[in-house]
Amino acid sequence: MASLLQKINTLISANIHALVDSALEANSVKVMDEYIRQAERNLDAVEDAAATVGGTVKTLKRKYEEFAAAAEKLDRDIDTLLVRGKTDLAAAAQAELNQKQQLAQEYYEQWQSQEQEYRRMLDAKLKLEAKLTTIKQEREHMKALLELVEAKEMTTKTIKSLDDLAGAGDEDVKRLGDQIRARLDREEARLEMATTSVKDQIDEAIGISEIELQLEERRQRLGLGGESEG
Repeated sequence: MASLLQKINTLISANIHALVDSALEANSVKVMDEYIRQAERNLDAVEDAAATVGGTVKTLKRKYEEFAAAAEKLDRDIDTLLVRGKTDLAAAAQAELNQKQQLAQEYYEQWQSQEQEYRRMLDAKLKLEAKLTTIKQEREHMKALLELVEAKEMTTKTIKSLDDLAGAGDEDVKRLGDQIRARLDREEARLEMATTSVKDQIDEAIGISEIELQLEERRQRLGLGGESEG
C-alpha cells in the first residue's frame, strides 16, 4: 500500500509546466501520453486497493462493536453477580471481561489505523484524478500548439520552453503559449483548493466521530442508553 501511495504522490507532484516544456522540446506529446498511461494504471490500482481496505475497515469496526457490546454486558452482569453474593462467578466473568476489553481495544486500534489508510487512499485518488484531467486538457492544447509550430517550420532547437515562445516574436504562438501558462496556473490553484476542501471534510468527519463516541460514553454512564434527542 505504501509503495502504491508513493507512486501516486509522485504523479500528483509532477510539474505540469515541466511536462509542457518537455513536450515542446521533443516536439511531441509522447511525454504527456506516458504520464496519462501511468496515472490511469495507478488510478485503477488505488481504486482496487481502496475497495479492499474499505471492506477491512467495515469488518474491524463491526468486530470492535461486537466485543465492546459483549464487554459492556459482562460489566453489568458482574455487578449483578456481586450483589447476589456469587463471587466465584463474578471472578470468572471479570476474567472474561478483561479478555473481551483487550480484544475490543485491539480491534479499535486496527480499525482506526485502517480508516486513516483508507482516507489517505481516497484523498490520493481525488488529487490524481484532478491532475490527470488537467494533463489531458493541456495535451490537446499542446498538440494544437505543436501543429502550429510545425506549420510555421519552427524547429525543436529553437523551442526550449514557453518562456522562449513568449519572446519568439510570432504573435499566434506567443498568444497560445501565454494561454497555456495561464490555464496551468489556474488549474493548479483549483487543485490546491480541492485538496484543502477534502482535508477539511476528513478532519470534520473524524472530529464528529470522536464527539459521537464521547457522547455515547457519557450516555452510558448516565444510564441513558443509545437514545438522544430528536
